[in-house]
Amino acid sequence: MKAKVVTLDAQEAGEIELDEAIFGVEEPRIDILHRVVRWQLAKRQAGTHKVKGRSEVSYSTKKVVRQKGSGGARHGSRGAPIFRHGGTYKGPKVRSHAHELPKKVRAMGLRHALSAKVKAGELVIVDQAVSEDGKTKALQAQLEKLGWGRTLLIDGAQVDDKFAQAARNIDGVDVLPTQGANVYDILRRDTLVITKAGVEALSARLSGAGKAAAEPVAAEG
Repeated sequence: MKAKVVTLDAQEAGEIELDEAIFGVEEPRIDILHRVVRWQLAKRQAGTHKVKGRSEVSYSTKKVVRQKGSGGARHGSRGAPIFRHGGTYKGPKVRSHAHELPKKVRAMGLRHALSAKVKAGELVIVDQAVSEDGKTKALQAQLEKLGWGRTLLIDGAQVDDKFAQAARNIDGVDVLPTQGANVYDILRRDTLVITKAGVEALSARLSGAGKAAAEPVAAEG
């Protein structure tokens, strides 16, 4: 499939051939995208929430009341969950929320996310993403002229340092190398911009997983 190429100055720069297997999935599967996004967000979740249990609260170990004869319950500790300031029963503990996800599902998710952007008309190919002076004001003027708002730009193996410096202070604009391309960041931005070098690198990255990603994966539920 063909796609137009533009420059950051809003000029046409020819066309580029996009791999149908990566950018041309006819019906992007929402369930695959959902699984990959959940996997990404679970990995980044801190999991540092913690409460004190019965054995961790600071109380005297003296028995509350004598075992028999009080007419009340036979309590053995003020740290029991039924008492005020007692330990919490089955409260959250420090743990990792990460879970496993097969590589072919992750590769398929990236392909479906890219294809979803193409189908929605939200994919733009630029010839290159470079900045001569690294000035935020100049880059912001270019983006406004192009009509890009919340944008993710994916470059090749490396991002131009001055371009990254110029884009750093623009709200809603993210810049990633090809290895950093991921489903969550692609879907959360209104416009996906990929350089010609980024297209080549993405094709090389996903071509190795092409056969595995092309295998059908059962839908959840």
